[in-house]
Amino acid sequence: MNGIWGGMLLVGIIYGVMTGRTEAVSAAVLDSSRDAVTLCITMLGITGLWMGLMQIAQDGGAVSVISAKMKPLIRFLFPGIPENHPASGAITLNFAANFLGLGWAATPAGLQAMKELEALREQKGGEAGTASDEMRAFLILNISSLQLIPVTVIAYRSQYHSADPAVITGSAIAASGKHCGGCTFCKMGRPEKEKDVRKRLLGIRGSGQF
Repeated sequence: MNGIWGGMLLVGIIYGVMTGRTEAVSAAVLDSSRDAVTLCITMLGITGLWMGLMQIAQDGGAVSVISAKMKPLIRFLFPGIPENHPASGAITLNFAANFLGLGWAATPAGLQAMKELEALREQKGGEAGTASDEMRAFLILNISSLQLIPVTVIAYRSQYHSADPAVITGSAIAASGKHCGGCTFCKMGRPEKEKDVRKRLLGIRGSGQF
């Protein structure tokens, strides 16, 4: 992947020099560098803020209350997580932030959830360097755009003077409904057959044929 991005960057620079647009290339490089540094500083501040708020919510008992309300959903999506495990609280906060479209708030909770899930995998004697079923399910749910109100995107659209920044709300809800329906269908659909397929794949992998 690094080679692909490096190749695209190199081709762009060479093309700009060959077409006599050296000044435009230099300006683009400087502007991109400035924007990258600004983005990193912004992410550092916002991530630190939400990680602090998450810790306050956890110490204050708010995480426990929210986890109790969402326990049926968490148990359905992640049956391998023990009851009252720390991963449940982090997953709950991540889901709540994603539902509200607060991507900056969801990231720290997601990282904490992955850390707890990794510790749980190690406790269960899972293979090092291999994601557990819970880790894979959590990753898929996070990249599937679970949000009802895309606050972050609306803020970006407003910043760039969009005529109607919130017009994408309907599309976001539709996309979230589609992904939730797909995940629910996969969870409800023939779990015994899923176990048989997994056993066969593990058997093939162990025999060296996979």
